[in-house]
Amino acid sequence: MNPFEFSMMQAMSGMRQNSQRITVSAENVSNVDTPGYQRKILMTEPRAGNEVSFGTLRTALDQTPGVEEYSPAHPMANDEGYVTLSNVSLVTEMADMREANRTYEANLNSFQQARTMYTSLLDVLRR
Repeated sequence: MNPFEFSMMQAMSGMRQNSQRITVSAENVSNVDTPGYQRKILMTEPRAGNEVSFGTLRTALDQTPGVEEYSPAHPMANDEGYVTLSNVSLVTEMADMREANRTYEANLNSFQQARTMYTSLLDVLRR
């Protein structure tokens, strides 16, 4: 595989992973006030060999328990009158989103740079 193509494929894989990270964070933010909601985390499982990829992406649930609030009138209250709230932290999610956005932009710049160098090489070879 040519090094420019390899660089572009690595950048595309990184953009795909960070796009999914943004999607998962957006789902978490939209459910921050949903009682009983567990935060989703994007997990990466590395692949064996020299494949151009970060590996398989899957979502897992954060097992951190949510805060319990006393609200006996709530329909999701347990026998003791407590409702388990979401375990999503807006600060954490916004930080994750910002990091994923910046990493996506870095991969995009890497892709554009490799494409520019590849195009320049083709122009030199045409002469």
